[in-house]
Amino acid sequence: MTPLRKRMLEELCRHNYAPRTRQTYVSQIAKLAKHFGTSPDQLSQEQVQEYQDMLTRERVSWMPQAVAAMQFLYGKVLQRDWKIAHSYRPKPQRPAVVLTPQEVSRLLAAAEPGRARMILTTMYGCGLRVSEGIALEVTDIDSRRMVIHVRSGKGRKDRYVPLGENLLEQLRDYWRAHKPSRFLFPGRQADRRWNVTGVRQEFRLAVRIAGIDKACTTHTLRHSYASHCLAAGVKIGTIQQILGHANFETTAIYTHVTSDINGTEETFPDLLAEDPHGDTGDQRSSP
Repeated sequence: MTPLRKRMLEELCRHNYAPRTRQTYVSQIAKLAKHFGTSPDQLSQEQVQEYQDMLTRERVSWMPQAVAAMQFLYGKVLQRDWKIAHSYRPKPQRPAVVLTPQEVSRLLAAAEPGRARMILTTMYGCGLRVSEGIALEVTDIDSRRMVIHVRSGKGRKDRYVPLGENLLEQLRDYWRAHKPSRFLFPGRQADRRWNVTGVRQEFRLAVRIAGIDKACTTHTLRHSYASHCLAAGVKIGTIQQILGHANFETTAIYTHVTSDINGTEETFPDLLAEDPHGDTGDQRSSP
């Protein structure tokens, strides 16, 4: 390992970048070094700009990662006051797909009872990413403070999210029935967490059984959580903290924020409270 790569990895770790991001940044800088046939710390600002212009002309799909890696190397590691701006044209943001509360109820009722239904319910009830859901441990459920401890979320940052009474009761019933020891949603082996692929398969099956024709992914539950909280009067800043977003703009995209929306933080909604329009029942028992 070269001294420069070692310095970069140390700096990435110090800034709490995720392992995959660290790997991506190092890989992008390796491409830069290969292109010029020399160590990146020997390059001039003009050469870096030349490389960036070439990537722009070639319209490479990994342009954003390359620019971010160069910004980090020359700004954070080498402490050079260079302006490395994104010169590519970003893709327009698509509105997040959001389910109605009734569609969420149908989807959860259609999920396989037990582990599958419970993890999807928890992901919606707390606005979790699928990676955060499978990482939950039994001890992360704090019924005294009514919060769930989300460990190593995006950016390797821990946070606490509100835990509603209805979700807590469902989690207690689930624990009594399945007795998970460490991971709340274990895989085939009790000491291993469930995998993302398995959760996504169960989600797609539930969507099909529920008859939902929207372009849904597991992340749709997170989008829906944010939108439903906003509609219930929770302030956008509070939602940003719960979701673990570093930037306000990210939360605004998820929740379709408009200038005339104002909320209050006086009460936090229990999104899994009984549906006023009636229980959908267990749709898997339907013909």
